[in-house]
Amino acid sequence: MSDARKLEFAPFSASPKGVLVVFCEEGLKLGRVTAKALSGTGDLLKRAAAADRFTGKSGSALDIVAPAGLSAPRLVVLGLGKPGKLGSQDFVKLGGAVLGKIPRAASEATIIAEFSAGALKPEQVADMAFGARLRGYTFDRYKTKRKEGEDTPTKTNIALAVGNVAASQKAFVPRAALADGVVIARDLINEPANVLYPEEFVRRCGGLKKLGVAVEVLDVPAMKKLGMGALLGVGQGSVHDSRLVVMRWNGGKKGAEPLAFIGKGVCFDTGGISIKPAAGMEDMKGDMAGAAAVVGLMHALAARKARVNVVGAIGIVENMPDGKAQRPGDIVTSMSGQTIEIINTDAEGRLVLADVLWYVAKRHKPKFMIDLATLTGAIIVALGQEHAGLFANDDKLAENLIRAGAASGEKVWRMPLAPEYDKIMDSKFADVKNAGGRYAGAITAAQFIQRFVADKTPWAHLDIAGTALGSPQTEINKSWSSGFGVMLLERLVADNYER
Repeated sequence: MSDARKLEFAPFSASPKGVLVVFCEEGLKLGRVTAKALSGTGDLLKRAAAADRFTGKSGSALDIVAPAGLSAPRLVVLGLGKPGKLGSQDFVKLGGAVLGKIPRAASEATIIAEFSAGALKPEQVADMAFGARLRGYTFDRYKTKRKEGEDTPTKTNIALAVGNVAASQKAFVPRAALADGVVIARDLINEPANVLYPEEFVRRCGGLKKLGVAVEVLDVPAMKKLGMGALLGVGQGSVHDSRLVVMRWNGGKKGAEPLAFIGKGVCFDTGGISIKPAAGMEDMKGDMAGAAAVVGLMHALAARKARVNVVGAIGIVENMPDGKAQRPGDIVTSMSGQTIEIINTDAEGRLVLADVLWYVAKRHKPKFMIDLATLTGAIIVALGQEHAGLFANDDKLAENLIRAGAASGEKVWRMPLAPEYDKIMDSKFADVKNAGGRYAGAITAAQFIQRFVADKTPWAHLDIAGTALGSPQTEINKSWSSGFGVMLLERLVADNYER
């Protein structure tokens, strides 16, 4: 795990080690294995619960240090209330909550995966382990000192005591692949831009090759030859050359249409000549969160050997205000042949997506295309940080994404597309301009991108500006970026497109 916490499965019969974590329901109801594990404590639980007014209510916890009758240095009892019928996401959140109760300084811990009704099912155990993996993520590789009183993380071995070790391990395999994909996305987004610039981003994509993913990299001359003037215009002010990375996983039938996922990869966005205000600009190291999600998704699908053909394409650039940078008023020609008047150089992500979408549609003829981008502040004004904005030209694809969002916990909300909005993007001098003003900013951005969806390909655009950066803190995410999109899209593929 990212904070050196190692998670493994153990049988109920194994002796608990380290901090002991158990579950109880209202009225202090315990499972059989749990009751046996606590048998040496007498009425300790009852007395401690009375002293702390702990009844087993859902979300509550009782923490007993050096419990008499146990070799464990600490006993943590988590309340479940009246569990009833819990879904997959409930167990994922529970796993995160459990890990949050284990001190980072602990070297060992045991979690007894049992409710009063008996042992948790392997799928439930796997969901809990998945939530724990995500909660355990930290990005502190650049910290050399700790605040006074802050726990020093140690290598912690955490055992999930379960009824069926083999079945639980098997159920966890695909979830482990998904967790690794989320962690990859979080790491990429959290890295500072002086470490993760276009060339380094490309190098990290190369790590997918060991999983059987084909990785193709197009440099500036190759993109010039293809006529990608929109993408290249964004990066021309940077000392770091732009790149287009195309990743292919062929796990489905030979020749079957691939699913295509496209990510905006602006490693740092100053706004260019239309420079952003200084306050908060440091967050623009995460303006490549869409590309990071695509890389994490490709890892997750390849690692679990998904039975589907997938193309992941990311345009990687850096938007800097150099003497060579593009200017407001410039006109560029996209790969599609459409000309674009640059009104605002800070509306750069859509220019990157314009060329990558056209390229993917023409070269790979996908079943559908979904792009992810930290595209507009307007979507945060509209939806806050709980939902990503969803725009689509295909109702079935949109419905599948909404269902996948509800199932994965990465929620999306559909926004409108309509020809009337295109008028806002009309240019006096070119086919289209890249910015349309204050009103309907997220919608006009999507309308712009839609012009570069070739051959009537089913397409969806996810504006993840609110969900991927400064992400909400939850039971399974304590990171600045949650890696939004990896779980959503993996669920979309698994539920609808694998055979």
